[in-house]
Amino acid sequence: MAAEKALALVVRGTDWSETSRITTLFTREFGKVRALAKGGRRLQSNFEIAFDLLTVCQIVFIRKAQGGLDLLTEARMEERFPALRNDLNALYAGYYVAELLADGTQDYDPHPPLFDAAIGMLRGLGEPGRLASDSVTSFELVWLKELGYSPRLDTCAACGSDVLPPGSERATFSPSAGGVLCPVCGPTAPDRRPLSVGGLDALRGLTATAGSDTPVSPALPPPLRVELRGLLGQVVSFVLGRRPRMLGYVEGR
Repeated sequence: MAAEKALALVVRGTDWSETSRITTLFTREFGKVRALAKGGRRLQSNFEIAFDLLTVCQIVFIRKAQGGLDLLTEARMEERFPALRNDLNALYAGYYVAELLADGTQDYDPHPPLFDAAIGMLRGLGEPGRLASDSVTSFELVWLKELGYSPRLDTCAACGSDVLPPGSERATFSPSAGGVLCPVCGPTAPDRRPLSVGGLDALRGLTATAGSDTPVSPALPPPLRVELRGLLGQVVSFVLGRRPRMLGYVEGR
């Protein structure tokens, strides 16, 4: 079969034998690829140091026709992210991104905007004035959008009614319903949680710019940051079907 070429981010790796390794890569061209690198653990091989977690590399692989692992024949390191070696919060955020890409996407389901968002986030980690938690929030919203789970925030996700009648100070959000709920539908959702008016406005603004070239402001007030981190952590857990292992390391950091 013909070899495929792709730009990839290493999101997981497992030793297969004394000399070989299984690696999970999120590629811009093909989405998630799981491949066997024969000889990948040897000191001298075609893979250099490209198997390090959260390394960007150019890869060449042979795709299997009947499922199973692809065969990785070449991996050349293209980019690494210095902040991951110097900032523990940045490293935790990077690990969280890797977990969402490895466990929250399907094989061969390409999402170029999601790949670009991951690379952009990793490049921006450690910048002065930017908290890792704000970068995580921006990435989660792109992840949800690309997977088809962007929350509905304009009207009630259940009935389409107004979610903030005159005089309301809080809305109700439900991950299982897919967004905000009106005062009538809200009490019926078992996973409902309150969402302040300020939190709703901030979430609307962040969702509108998710995946675009518009920079996302990192200047969320601490109360809104905590509120949105808790809400999005619940949404991501619902979509993933479990609480991400790294979620606790990126909440409020």
